Amino acid sequence: MLTLASKLKRDDGGKTGRASGASDSAHRVSIRDRLLTKEVAELEANLPSTCKASFPDEDKLHHFQLAVSPDEGYYQSGRFQFEIDVPEAYNMVPPKVRCLTRIWHPNITETGEICLSLLREHSIDGTGWAPTRTLKDVVWGLNSLFTDLLNFDDPLNIDAAEHHLRDKEDFRNKVQDYIKHYAR
Repeated sequence: MLTLASKLKRDDGGKTGRASGASDSAHRVSIRDRLLTKEVAELEANLPSTCKASFPDEDKLHHFQLAVSPDEGYYQSGRFQFEIDVPEAYNMVPPKVRCLTRIWHPNITETGEICLSLLREHSIDGTGWAPTRTLKDVVWGLNSLFTDLLNFDDPLNIDAAEHHLRDKEDFRNKVQDYIKHYAR
């Protein structure tokens, strides 16, 4: 799976040193790719049973999709797709994550924006992104949005949160309707 690791070894073997004129951006990409090689291997070894990562291009570990299939709660029986893009400045900045599946969720808008504190570059409460975080943290955080991190008190999708407060049974029915139409 990790063809990039062998590519990096091959590239390093052909270079005894970097030319002094080499660009910093090429160096940054190399650092990101080196981090991702290690982190993707760790992620694959520790992926939650409800998640599946897929890499459309195995040479581009910085762009992948994650499928989350919750096995409990409101979203049980749904399959939700996320797109994860890791910027060149990673690990100083968080990955960009978007939900590709239309969903009725208090922390995810119908257009795919996600409210998850560890994806915030700057966070007042100190729970935002830090260089010590990894892709594993992101995946486990996304998975938890369907169970213990489901937050109706600080929603991004206010309509969904208010719907839950008004009528939990009707909220459950609307979630199941979305799953039936968009998340199978």
